[in-house]
Amino acid sequence: MKKIIGVRFRNAGKSYYFDPSGLTLRMNDRVIVETARGVEMGVISIPEMEVEDDKTKQPLKEIMRKATEEDIKRVEENIVKEKEAYRIGQQKIREHNLEMKLVQTEYTFDRNKLLFYFTADDRVDFRELVKDLASVFRTRIELRQIGVRDETKILGGIGICGRELCCKTFLSDFAPVSMKMAKEQNLSLNPTKISGVCGRLMCCLKNEEETYEYLNERMPNKGDEAVTQAKERGIVYDTNILKQLVRVLFEENDEREIREYSIDELTIIPRKKGTTNKLKQARMEEKHEKKEKSVVSEAIEAEQNREAKDKENKEAKESKPEHKERNNKKRDRKQGNGNQNNGNKSEGNQNNHHKKNNKNHREDGKPNKADGQQTGGEEKAKKPHKPRHRNRNKNKNNGEGGENQKQNGKEN
Repeated sequence: MKKIIGVRFRNAGKSYYFDPSGLTLRMNDRVIVETARGVEMGVISIPEMEVEDDKTKQPLKEIMRKATEEDIKRVEENIVKEKEAYRIGQQKIREHNLEMKLVQTEYTFDRNKLLFYFTADDRVDFRELVKDLASVFRTRIELRQIGVRDETKILGGIGICGRELCCKTFLSDFAPVSMKMAKEQNLSLNPTKISGVCGRLMCCLKNEEETYEYLNERMPNKGDEAVTQAKERGIVYDTNILKQLVRVLFEENDEREIREYSIDELTIIPRKKGTTNKLKQARMEEKHEKKEKSVVSEAIEAEQNREAKDKENKEAKESKPEHKERNNKKRDRKQGNGNQNNGNKSEGNQNNHHKKNNKNHREDGKPNKADGQQTGGEEKAKKPHKPRHRNRNKNKNNGEGGENQKQNGKEN
């Protein structure tokens, strides 16, 4: 058997075991001990007790002495120097343009080491920063990257419950927390409602996990069949875990009723795997009925709108005056007369062109080229459009006819 004693170096921090080395120590006494970081001052958190040799890590370091008033003053001086070191550290980080957030600075008791705690999204190359800080403080510099939970524990704050954060007051270690714990406690799965100040899931979910696991063992699942003491059968609709109450859905002659019972007043028949859930069927039927009603109402509204539009169109047609119809008839007559006049003019122009061509043939014996081009253009404008291969054949025939005319002119 060996005597051990627990020492804590931070508020709500982890306790480490030391050899009391024959000193009579009580709870909350301040002592000076030697640690891996150097000489430190701590507080007794676990009283002296005897433990088997197999359960302790050998060798245990001994407590050097009780803290004196001079030691306490030195710790207070270190706290003042830590604030100045924090200001200088922030300045140097800005000068080196490093993406890191300085959280805290800490001196060891003997001032042989100065620690800088920071957070960063990625790994940071701070070698040049360490050299710069060492040249300023003339002591060993150590930079430690911590997580958001450790940052919140150091800084502290107020939780959504209105009390100081658990990690700042009494939690020594961070227990793993999962979404399964929130589901068992029937909490909202909205991350903003179940997350703490650090942005992670709240640590208090772990505190009540065992209680909810015990209470959930007795509670049925939704959709299970429940039988009351009066031999009435229903379906489990909802549960209240803390009050141990069950809401049961009863169906009789297309009527549904929900009643609340204590878990002791019911006998639960678990739903077999693969069977259809009656509760889900009831909810699906309700949704289907609502959809049908909405479709029917939309169809009725559409028919009413169509009838209203038809009435408006009929009234508008009946209210039109008769003089509009007369004006339309007059317009049709004018358009018909205009088309006839245009036809007569075009025939007159054609006759004049034929007369001119005949005069030229009589005087010169040859057709006038300019007149031929003009008459050809007018003929093309009058003729309807025809495919290209037919026009080509006509042009060839016209060419042969022109040559024959030339030969006849020469012979004359």
